Amino acid sequence: MTEKSIADPNTEIVLPSPQELIEAGVHFGHKTSKWHPKMEKFIFTSKNDVHIFDLEKTLKNLQAAIIFLKSVLSRGGEILFVGTKPASKGLVKEAGEALNQPYVSERWLGGTLTNFKTISKRLEYLRNLQEQQKTGGLDKYTKKEKLKLGKLAEKMEKQLGGIKNMRRLPDIVFVSDVKEDSLAIKEAKRMRIPVVAICDTNADPSLVDYPIPANDDASSSIKAIIDSLVLNLKNVKPESINK
Repeated sequence: MTEKSIADPNTEIVLPSPQELIEAGVHFGHKTSKWHPKMEKFIFTSKNDVHIFDLEKTLKNLQAAIIFLKSVLSRGGEILFVGTKPASKGLVKEAGEALNQPYVSERWLGGTLTNFKTISKRLEYLRNLQEQQKTGGLDKYTKKEKLKLGKLAEKMEKQLGGIKNMRRLPDIVFVSDVKEDSLAIKEAKRMRIPVVAICDTNADPSLVDYPIPANDDASSSIKAIIDSLVLNLKNVKPESINK
């Protein structure tokens, strides 16, 4: 964010400027033939058969999402960041690590939310296995067994590493692509967990609670949105700690 970014003095929120969003390509939607009718209210115009977002509405919705996310974190809540496609997976991982929040950047495992009781047992096993690796607890096994357990830990870390410290269902799920990670949204809705998501012009915004209308294909656009979230959330502490 530059000095041209928009600061909201009432809620202490810093938003990217319209120019920054344009430079990141946030305003570009999909071809007009691929649009979802429910995204019409977020579209400003079309150019060369490509829809262009109304960036004022993008900023308005981004601000609303940030206010909501801040309120949840201030109550000690947890946000699960989800983004599994190449353009977003690295950004989602970085956001989760920067905010000390869980994230899924590899394939979404069915039942992550709807069958969390089973998933939590796998997470506990992973934590225990990695602890044994650190403390020498695996020394009692043969070299072959240790090698096998080491490979298992590596595989589980890749699959579950982003959520291994998630000991309960998250309070919010953030999704970087509504269509790509539709299963995560379905599970969140089934468990009545609010969803904040980037919605491109081909997405159905009614599937999420806080849609952020923006280009969800270009990594620069996804980065602009996620960076804004991290910037505004990184210093939020639970209110009980501040007292």
